[in-house]
Amino acid sequence: MAAAQLDDAKTAESHGDYATAVRLYRTLADQGDAEAQFDLARMYSFGRGVPKDLAEAARWRRKAAEQGHLRAQVILGIMYGKGLGVPQDDTESAKWFRKAADQGDASAQSMMGSNYRDGAGVPQDDAEAVKWYRLAADQNYATAQFGLAEMYHTGRGVPRDEAEATKWLRKSAEQGSADGQANLGFKYYKGIDVPQDDTEAAKWTSRAADQGNVGAQALLGILFENGQGVPRDDVQALKWFDLAAERIPAADTNGRNAAIKTRDELAAKMTPEQIAEAEKLAREWKPN
Repeated sequence: MAAAQLDDAKTAESHGDYATAVRLYRTLADQGDAEAQFDLARMYSFGRGVPKDLAEAARWRRKAAEQGHLRAQVILGIMYGKGLGVPQDDTESAKWFRKAADQGDASAQSMMGSNYRDGAGVPQDDAEAVKWYRLAADQNYATAQFGLAEMYHTGRGVPRDEAEATKWLRKSAEQGSADGQANLGFKYYKGIDVPQDDTEAAKWTSRAADQGNVGAQALLGILFENGQGVPRDDVQALKWFDLAAERIPAADTNGRNAAIKTRDELAAKMTPEQIAEAEKLAREWKPN
């Protein structure tokens, strides 16, 4: 009976009949159904059939999480980490991530790796960070693979091992991690533990830049300006320099100023028509 009612609620939601979905979810949620509690929380999160209310969403997610609902635990951890509908609390965030991580959830295991790396809500412990990153990385979770690569690169919690760092970096990059792609591209650009290869550098850097990675956008501008791994193209170079300069956080004064200087130096060598074309391409760019 409850399963059929839950199916009816999900069908109503998928068809845009949010009022019916909320009514059915609430009936089951009030009876203690964890999945319905989780679904009702989603309705409050997005304002579907009810006014948007993150505090109410958190309340229902907690009810589901306390019953061991995996996704509710993960999202509740995120909400506490970011202060969404609840006071920001790293300790409470880590508590819920740990519960989900103990159930084998790769995203929660990755978050535990970051928490231990940074000492957020748990004592700072590089060895624990590596342990949790590895558990998630072995499940092919790209964010954790990148995190593990960084631990090997810096020698935190494990002996420094650039070959191992590159192995995990490549795994994350192949799964679409923009950070992994950007860092792998830089390794090929500089020849760090891989043969120096402009073509490979351009391939990985381009993929990261297309996703909006600022560092990759700046490097891709350099590659186009110099014709390294790609045909020399000042218009494309200026486009990527322009995007990088606009997206570097204002707080990063040195990085922002350097990007603006590089952009302006290239623009000074170009015709007004080339500059206009580059600016048009930059305006039309959207992340993949």
